[in-house]
Amino acid sequence: MRTPSRSRPLPTILLLILAGAASVIAEQDEQQPVTHPGCPDKCGNISIPFPFGLMPGCFREGFEVTCDHTFDPPRAFLADRDTNRITVTEHDESAVPDDSYRSYSYPNTSYCPIELMDVSVDRSQARVYGPITSGCSTNSTTYKLKDQVMMLGRLTSAGPFAVSEALNVVIGVGWRVGVTAGSSYTTSSTAVACRSELPAGRLEDARNGSCAGRGCCEAALRQENSYYGPVTNVAPGLRLEDSNALWKTNPCSYAMVVEKSGYNFSTLDLYGDKVLPGRFPKGVPVVLDFAIVGDAACPEKGRRPPPDYACVSNNSYCVNATVGQSGYALSYVCKCAEHYEGNPYIANGCQDIDECKFPDLYYCSTNGICKNRLGGYDCPCKPGMKGDGKLGHCAEKFPLVAKVIVGTTGCIFIIVVISLIFLLRKEKRKTREFYEKNGGPTLEKAKIIKLFKREELVPILKSSNRIGKGGFGEVYKGNIGNELVAVKKPIKGNLLEKEQFANEVIIQSQVIHKNIIRLIGCCLEVDTPLLVYEFLSNGSLDDILHGDGKKPLNLDIRLSIASESADGLAYMHSQTNTIILHGDVKPANILLDDKFVAKISDFGISRLIAREKQHTRYVIGDTSYMDPVYLQSGLLTEKSDVYSFGVVLLELISRKKTFDDNSLVNVFIEAHRRGERATELFDNEIAVAEDLELLQNLAGMAVECLNLDVDQRPAMTDIAHRLLIMNQSRNS
Repeated sequence: MRTPSRSRPLPTILLLILAGAASVIAEQDEQQPVTHPGCPDKCGNISIPFPFGLMPGCFREGFEVTCDHTFDPPRAFLADRDTNRITVTEHDESAVPDDSYRSYSYPNTSYCPIELMDVSVDRSQARVYGPITSGCSTNSTTYKLKDQVMMLGRLTSAGPFAVSEALNVVIGVGWRVGVTAGSSYTTSSTAVACRSELPAGRLEDARNGSCAGRGCCEAALRQENSYYGPVTNVAPGLRLEDSNALWKTNPCSYAMVVEKSGYNFSTLDLYGDKVLPGRFPKGVPVVLDFAIVGDAACPEKGRRPPPDYACVSNNSYCVNATVGQSGYALSYVCKCAEHYEGNPYIANGCQDIDECKFPDLYYCSTNGICKNRLGGYDCPCKPGMKGDGKLGHCAEKFPLVAKVIVGTTGCIFIIVVISLIFLLRKEKRKTREFYEKNGGPTLEKAKIIKLFKREELVPILKSSNRIGKGGFGEVYKGNIGNELVAVKKPIKGNLLEKEQFANEVIIQSQVIHKNIIRLIGCCLEVDTPLLVYEFLSNGSLDDILHGDGKKPLNLDIRLSIASESADGLAYMHSQTNTIILHGDVKPANILLDDKFVAKISDFGISRLIAREKQHTRYVIGDTSYMDPVYLQSGLLTEKSDVYSFGVVLLELISRKKTFDDNSLVNVFIEAHRRGERATELFDNEIAVAEDLELLQNLAGMAVECLNLDVDQRPAMTDIAHRLLIMNQSRNS
């Protein structure tokens, strides 16, 4: 059985607020049309807005209304009794207390139309008179059952109506009775929605206005009680818990689906078959949701709507709905845009609201001037005032306090000017102190280092320009002249920042290699010095492999990245005047330019050890990539970088992230120990048959780097040479 998704009505309180607002706004133009020209728009006292209608050509399919003029005033009914109707079945029934046997007389069945109470186009709802199912005793063993079922639509086709689950409830009235929400027959196996019981016939336990289970019970209307998805019939059923007791103490029991607050329990309703029906001669109020049902939902943005599209008014929009009982039917409703009201189903039906006529709904300060405009309103403050009248912030431009301030400003102006000059001189002196403290005079002599002014770099240090954050600080992207650069700002308050900065500038000014990030210059006129690097457009290897900037990488590019990264590290280890140990080798510190050329960045740990400080416990690095031997001994060597590079190699060929538990490393090492190929660990993007041998060689090289015996690890120069040969062989 096909089951459409559940309708989602607005919360009751919100609907009541919207209803009140709509009723007030509707008063602004009583002549505003609600239906097509030439079509009647009323039946008696009830407004009939399109898509509802009374004549051919005046309604959409499924929304025809019949106006019965035999009543005074005339009464409106949903047309087509075959589709929308109330079925009334009356028969006598005998029962015994244990409900084990029942005998029925031949039922007498009749049909009647569903009467409209009112229609709200803006809420896509209609209120109708709903049926009341009753069971009234005639003697100690027999009672008369009057089943009333309201049906909406056919079983084989979708109708536009469904009973609102949010705005209706199931009510049961009786001495000892269970009420079902899915069937109208006493023998139904449908679960009891609520149960009313007065133990030992204590009618005094019932309380007017209370449906807590003593003479009256109430339950929510549940979607699961409907066979067809959205609730398309109102069929509350009675289940007598003790039929013999009915004659003695409770002549009648009732079951109904009714609008919330539409029924107020009275103890008098427990007596006789005239009291409760007399209060509701037409039936109880029931709220129906309605929608346009057909073969299409709301058209996608930019798509032309179908020929029979219902939202024809300017300033209207479409909302998908789930009203209708057929699983394959689509439905939607039309709404007027914000600050418009009227009927979105007719041409020019959504009219601009003159908000200024309704100050209780659209606030404008008493010191503001309300001005209506299409699609809203403005509330500028009166002349001589400033602020926003919508927010109630209208104040005099020159109140008494302001006038006093303006008067005294002249007296203190000279003091302010003098103070400003003093502050400027102090700031200039402070800038000079920072410059000298950060080694400016010394670095002036280093011609390859450009010293930037504070005003050149500070505008780049905006949160919107931040592109990264690491253990030592934040990185920002910006332009200096026509060059795009990366500006690094060390974390303020880091006890090691001055040591880092001095060491980094000295070391990096001497490092010139195509696979090492280039230091352009620095700014010394701030408390925390700033470093300026070349900007690489493809970000870090970590972003490319795992982050939001994840991109496809073929094996050639990965092999080149590995070879170039190894070449940069080998240069640091063996071809500089002082051995440079990186100490934090990881994908995040391997940057890529627009052609995926790799460059080593962030000499975070090398700054601390360049001055012959090889033993340190204060190195900041990512332990997921860090040499376990170093973590135990505190001794950082070239082989520590080799270990970290081995982890990077594994991430390159597997595209899996390593973590503190070393799970990725352990899996590869274990496979190598057993002499197995690690085929299933390689990234599917590159694990093709003809490349498996090369991938296995790379995995073997990585395992060599990860050897816990430091002396058994290859040198970085050896790794770089082997990767270079692999790369050249593949490209030859």
